[in-house]
This record gives sequence, structure tokens and C-alpha cells, in this order.
Amino acid sequence: MSPHEVDGVTELPAPLRAWEFGAEKPAQPAMGFLTDMSLCIGCKACEVACKQWNQIPDDGMHWTGNSLDNTSHLGSETWRHVKFIEEFGPDRENGRFTFMSDVCKHCTDAGCLNSCPTGAIIRTEFDTVYVQDDICNGCGYCIPSCPFGVIGRAESDGGAHKCTMCYDRQQVGMEPACATSCPTDSIVVGPLDELRERARTRIRDLQARGEQVQLWGDSPELAGGLNSLFILNQPPEKLGLPTSARTGRHNLKQSYFGHALVALGWVAVTAAAMARSRR
Repeated sequence: MSPHEVDGVTELPAPLRAWEFGAEKPAQPAMGFLTDMSLCIGCKACEVACKQWNQIPDDGMHWTGNSLDNTSHLGSETWRHVKFIEEFGPDRENGRFTFMSDVCKHCTDAGCLNSCPTGAIIRTEFDTVYVQDDICNGCGYCIPSCPFGVIGRAESDGGAHKCTMCYDRQQVGMEPACATSCPTDSIVVGPLDELRERARTRIRDLQARGEQVQLWGDSPELAGGLNSLFILNQPPEKLGLPTSARTGRHNLKQSYFGHALVALGWVAVTAAAMARSRR
């Protein structure tokens, strides 16, 4: 869509923003998710809402053989995933289910963004990490660069895809679809500073009741700090969440050094072969 004139004045169509024409992006607070595991009931409404809004194919109802959770992990076509943590003994009695809705972490030091060679992955005015589908060339460098296994490459178009935190909805003042669909307010979206305070208050309340909970995602040891915060009632390692995570940027020097050594080795081999052929 392009600008048009109304009574001699050039106006922008509603879906576009002035900064898309080269102006500075408007100031916005850093936005984030707060996902409270103690409130999640495993309904997967967030998964369905995410797929409906973003027009993502369903995951099917395939039996994994490992869990009643048919989704099993985040990926190019699963941007929200409700993990089922099933704790049962050998007799399958006296067990329990707990649930956690997982999502892209929108890292401060985002490995996917750091490794993207085309500039397809950007940081928005909301401080979220966004993949521009029309620029992504499907190289896949972002996939191993994500320390949380979030991003994936779709078979349908070959491009990399992940949660956008409903960037299109946020631009017009709407909450992400997953948050609006959650019946227990397990998923909350807002300015990151407000979410941190809300999480601390909630944790104090839960601990006063004798529950063992912790805030995960606010540590700089996790890719510089995350825009997705989680209140956990299970140890992070039990949920597949690390206690520290460094992105590819910190390993670039080592990687370059390794490649340089390999290159020098091939130069030496080639030079020796050429010298031998001359003799």
C-alpha cells in the first residue's frame, strides 16, 4: 500500500506506520510475556488461538507414545506449546499433571538475530524479535543459534518461523492472541518492568501459601535477559529450561579461529601437493 492524498494532504493507510517510510520508530516500552505455570490448566487454548490468528497449520492428533501432549515441542508451525509434565509411578497411581505454556523468549541477546545473514530477523519497537518472512532465505543459521530450541524451518515454504508476539496486533493496541484466549490469565502481556513487579508479587503470595515457585527468565545469564518471563512450580531443568544460556555471538571468535585453522591446513596441504608435483 502506498500513501494517498486527501484534500491535498498526503496520508498513510491505516496499516502502515510513519517509521516505515524512514522516520524514527515511536518510543514504546519493552513488552513481554509473563506465563504463570501455577495457573495453567493445560487446555491448549493459547496454542489454538495462536494458530488461528497466524494461520498456522494444525499439529495433527498424532500419538507420540511419550505423553498425552500431541504437540511435543515448539517449532516453525507451533509458536505456543503447552508442555504436559506427567508424574506417575510404575503403578500409574497417585500421580499428577502439571502444565507449562512455552513460547519464544524474545532474548535481549538473540542468537537468531545475531546469526541472520540477510537482516530478516529484526528487533521491533516493542523490543521483541521478529522474522520478516519476505526477507528470510531459509538458510537455517538461526536454528542452531537459538539456545532454547524455539525457531524452526517450515517444509511448506522453507523459511524460518517463530512467535512474533503478535506484532501486527500490538501495532494497533491489541494483545497477542494467546493471552486473550487464556481462561485463567496464566498468560499476561505488558511492559516488561510491570511484568517483573507483577511476578514478584505473585511469587510472594504463592510462597506465603507454602508453594515452591521461582521466576525464570529475568537473569542476564539467560541470553542477556528475556522478554518472556515464567513463574515455575517445577525446577527449570525438569521443564527443559536451562539455568544459563549464551548465544552464538559469544562463540564467534572461537568459531572464526577454528575455521581459520582449517583454512590454513588446506593451504598447507595444497602448497605441499603443488611443491611435490613440481619435483
